[in-house]
Amino acid sequence: MTESAKRSLRAGLRWTSLRLRLVVVFALVALVAAASASGIAYWLNREAVLTRTQGAALDDFRRQMQETAAALPTRPTKDDLQRAAGEMASSSPGYSVLLEAERERGKPIVGYSDLDTFTRADVPDSLQEQVAHKQPLTSSNEHEYHLFWQRTSIAGTPYLVAGTRIIGGGPTGYMLKSLDQERQDLNSLAWSLGIATALALVGSALLAQAAATTVLRPVQRLGDAARKLGEGKLDTRLTVSGTDELADLSRTFNRTASSLEKKVADMSAREEASRRFVADMSHELRTPLTAITAVAEVLEDEADTLDPMIAPAVHLVVSETRRLNDLVENLMEVTRFDAGTARLVLDDVDVADQVTACIDARAWLDAVHLDAERGMMARLDPRRLDVILANLIGNALKHGGSPVGVRVRTEGEELVIEVRDHGPGIPEDVLPHVFDRFYKASASRPRSEGSGLGLSIAMENAHIHGGDISAANSPDGGAVFTLRLPRDAERIVRNDEPGAGAPGEDGAT
Repeated sequence: MTESAKRSLRAGLRWTSLRLRLVVVFALVALVAAASASGIAYWLNREAVLTRTQGAALDDFRRQMQETAAALPTRPTKDDLQRAAGEMASSSPGYSVLLEAERERGKPIVGYSDLDTFTRADVPDSLQEQVAHKQPLTSSNEHEYHLFWQRTSIAGTPYLVAGTRIIGGGPTGYMLKSLDQERQDLNSLAWSLGIATALALVGSALLAQAAATTVLRPVQRLGDAARKLGEGKLDTRLTVSGTDELADLSRTFNRTASSLEKKVADMSAREEASRRFVADMSHELRTPLTAITAVAEVLEDEADTLDPMIAPAVHLVVSETRRLNDLVENLMEVTRFDAGTARLVLDDVDVADQVTACIDARAWLDAVHLDAERGMMARLDPRRLDVILANLIGNALKHGGSPVGVRVRTEGEELVIEVRDHGPGIPEDVLPHVFDRFYKASASRPRSEGSGLGLSIAMENAHIHGGDISAANSPDGGAVFTLRLPRDAERIVRNDEPGAGAPGEDGAT
């Protein structure tokens, strides 16, 4: 299975997937519709079957009572009742008969069509009470006794029980008809409707899947194309077919991708031209700057012997020359980062010794307090670490004031170096921009000693190690810059793209 197919399968199984929701909605609608239709059909058929069977049995029982039971003597014998019950049952549509009369007052006699099938104990008491109850005669009721019936269950089998009494002192008759065949027919109907509901559910799911595939395949292609576009493949385009809304969306995507590709190409060309211009300009400036720097250093050495009116100008020229030289070096470093040609030259270094050497080389020992244990080894680029530390500590001394504290520790596989000053801290509106190029906190100091590139270069050197720098204000006052680097940057070198240069190559001078 391809990665795209796996991704589509995983997306289709998520509840947030439009495909899954569409299938579920189709299935629920089909289930509700089929279940409702099946339930109504079952109920209607059940009532029709039971009403038809019940009506036929009751009509026949009423007729048999009028023709056979009513013809019995007022004081019938048991044989008379037995014979009449048998006749009624034999001519009936499948029910048993029980006839009850009195031989003498208080001495009932009973006749059964089938003693094993139907006895008086099978007749519910409530039904017996209704049958025996004499109804008052009114204008709306012309008969003292009526036919009553009831559905009951005996030993798990459904039955219809009915009873009535012959008016004028005749016997009381009861009938018992099994409804088991009707139950079996209704159960078969229920199974058929259940199967039909299940088939409707499966069919709706298949239909929903087909609809989802038809609708969502263009959407999926659009999503894949958008993902590729986000990954930087700006030449991604969709094949457009049809005239529906999805086709219009695909055409819009293609136009947007073409416009984006053109704009990115234009921006890349302008950026490349600007980067090449800065690199060329910096390179061309180095030769005259070298000569100017040499002359400035000679003038600085002779400044004490010069006319007091000229000496300040000489010191200004020397200072601005050095500042210009630093700016050119920083610009060349920035262009190397932008061009992707900056490389790490790794070495195993004692971090405490490296920080001490950085501070000592710049004569900051009296203004910096170092808290670091010797023997804390890390594999990184010592020159770039020196650049990071020089910028962070120099920035703290320049803007925060001494004493500056430098603390070195490890957290797991990370090397953490904190540089803290005791100055006024960094304004909250400045914090998000401290690592931006050429950014200065005060717009009224555009010609301050810094170039505005130091912290951004420090950040670039941290990133090339696979690390980061964060800036914050300490609750006790002052700014805190926290440098985090991996203790072993070897994997960064191994992950360099082919052809980008060997690990030992570096464009820095």
